[in-house]
Amino acid sequence: MASTASEIIAFMVSISGWVLVSSTLPTDYWKVSTIDGTVITTATYWANLWKTCVTDSTGVSNCKDFPSMLALDGYIQACRGLMIAAVSLGFFASIFALIGMKCTKVGGSDKAKAKIACLAGIVFILSGLCSMTGCSLYANKITTEFFDPLFVEQKYELGAALFIGWAGASLCIIGGVIFCFSISDNSKAPRMGYTYNGATSVMSSRTKYHGREADLKTSNPSKQFDKNAYV
Repeated sequence: MASTASEIIAFMVSISGWVLVSSTLPTDYWKVSTIDGTVITTATYWANLWKTCVTDSTGVSNCKDFPSMLALDGYIQACRGLMIAAVSLGFFASIFALIGMKCTKVGGSDKAKAKIACLAGIVFILSGLCSMTGCSLYANKITTEFFDPLFVEQKYELGAALFIGWAGASLCIIGGVIFCFSISDNSKAPRMGYTYNGATSVMSSRTKYHGREADLKTSNPSKQFDKNAYV
């Protein structure tokens, strides 16, 4: 019962993390920068993995998609690949988790389902690591440019998408670890022991029965023989 509850908790935590990781791909604010005027913010610059935009004080946004994937910076290409891999791994891990959980009716025996649940946990951990690496790589580029005194171009700060990605990655890793530990709970479940006494045929059972009758007759002699029976 405790193992089933832990699997349900792990599934909910992992799915929540995977949804958060998936939501970072279309999120706009991976990095953001503002130009302040005397009273109000005159412009806001922001970018994600697919485009870069600027929003003025009236709320009008002008965006420009990245022209070519081959002409992108290496860190953006790496982040794209890692985030897409994280989403794909999380999708397959959720399918494995549904098959391997005890509360479902598919997956075969309990031993096979435990192995599938452990596999789902490993894939969820890989998904979380991919997301964590992608967000950290992007954040490292932003902080390096921000604190570089020789960098004269527009400097950005960390956007909301990075924090969402880190939170989702953490949930995926936590849920995957719980799934991996659930297989140890299944192995510790008590098992009934049975002793094999060998096959017993009908003839042997009859022999044992007649043998018991003979023993009873020997131990309890008949009362029809009196003391003059041997005279």
